Amino acid sequence: MQFLLIMYGNPRIWDALTEDERHEVMSGHGAFMETVTGTGEMIGTVALADPSQSAVVRVRGGVPAVTDGPYLESKEYLGGYYLVECDSRERALELAALIPDAGVEGLGVEVRPVVFASTADG
Repeated sequence: MQFLLIMYGNPRIWDALTEDERHEVMSGHGAFMETVTGTGEMIGTVALADPSQSAVVRVRGGVPAVTDGPYLESKEYLGGYYLVECDSRERALELAALIPDAGVEGLGVEVRPVVFASTADG
């Protein structure tokens, strides 16, 4: 079974951490990636840029309109994810608990089953 382990960012919470705490979270991702790569459960991962660097494209009347910035004003935003393959939901929850963001007060890791996936190769 494939699961998306989704991490959300919150600038207010991140900015309240000390430099050492931020470093611990970031370096913890390296340890997590080593763990799930070593077990063969890692499929892939993506870290996203800050929402201020995003753009929203809407097509109205056949004409694209581009707006800079995040789609929604919110306190949390999608920061990245890990795509893993493991035997059960319970194992996916165990893996999510290993992601350092799960240990930061006010943050968490969403675990969502993948129901369809495809690649450019077909």
